[in-house]
Amino acid sequence: MGPTRHDLLTIGQLAARSGLAPSALRYYERMGLISAERTAGNQRRYARATLRRIAFVRAAQRVGLSLEEARTALDRLPEDRAPSTAEWSAVAVTWHERIDRQIEELELLKRKLTGCIGCGCLSLSRCALYNAGDRAAAAGPGARYLLTRDPAGGPEPGPAEGTG
Repeated sequence: MGPTRHDLLTIGQLAARSGLAPSALRYYERMGLISAERTAGNQRRYARATLRRIAFVRAAQRVGLSLEEARTALDRLPEDRAPSTAEWSAVAVTWHERIDRQIEELELLKRKLTGCIGCGCLSLSRCALYNAGDRAAAAGPGARYLLTRDPAGGPEPGPAEGTG
């Protein structure tokens, strides 16, 4: 037997309980993160388990995961009840590698920032943090991509104007 009308939340109730605006809840619904039943008057009604799904999405966002990544994870969890320990563990394991990669990137950024504070160059043309791997700088000053005959080929300048 499905939820009774007393077990369902209106969008206003869900917004108040979750801390999200109704517009955000509608967006989550369009993204497939949550779902609603419709009344005869076409009003949304959400199962109470939707609160857990929203909490899950917000936790995912706090650790840097995209809404798409959260949706992929939610697709592996039950929609109408709280996940079991085994179901949650299966999803959490898939995030470990992603979070470890993010931690590595943040540690690298931290090291670079420490170097920048000591360097003080504030140069957008030489700074390894702001201009990492800049191929255009090797081709000289100026708008290298605008001066290139084939922008898809890179910033290296083509033959001089007026030749060919």
